[in-house]
Amino acid sequence: MDKNDPHRYDDIIDLPHHVSETRPQMPRMSRAAQFAPFAALTGHDAAIRETGRRTERKKNLDEQAKSMLDAKLRWLRDHQDAQPEVALTYFAYDDRKFGGHYETVRGCLARLDLSRRRIVLTSGDQVPIDELSDIDCPAE
Repeated sequence: MDKNDPHRYDDIIDLPHHVSETRPQMPRMSRAAQFAPFAALTGHDAAIRETGRRTERKKNLDEQAKSMLDAKLRWLRDHQDAQPEVALTYFAYDDRKFGGHYETVRGCLARLDLSRRRIVLTSGDQVPIDELSDIDCPAE
């Protein structure tokens, strides 16, 4: 038989599909699962999901935003004994890829830890002062 002959399967192409009379047909999921251990690209799906996960760049604050942030930090320093309720928006760096995302944490101020440059809330959350983009506090 010539393998370049376009009619080489004409004698069997219209035959009916064989279905066993003695054995039940295996479900599609079971048939596919038997080949799963031989997947050549193990972990490939996770890598694609990780690559597709979005991060953003940290925005640089302009001078006006920096001075407003400094004023709010001074207010917090002066009123930390009253433990005011605050909302802190900061940039959280991603552990696995370049960039990160902005998070907002709400709670009552416990203290300003200026030696470690952190704002500590009564919940135990700690926000790095250098990553702050906004402070929502009663000073506004």
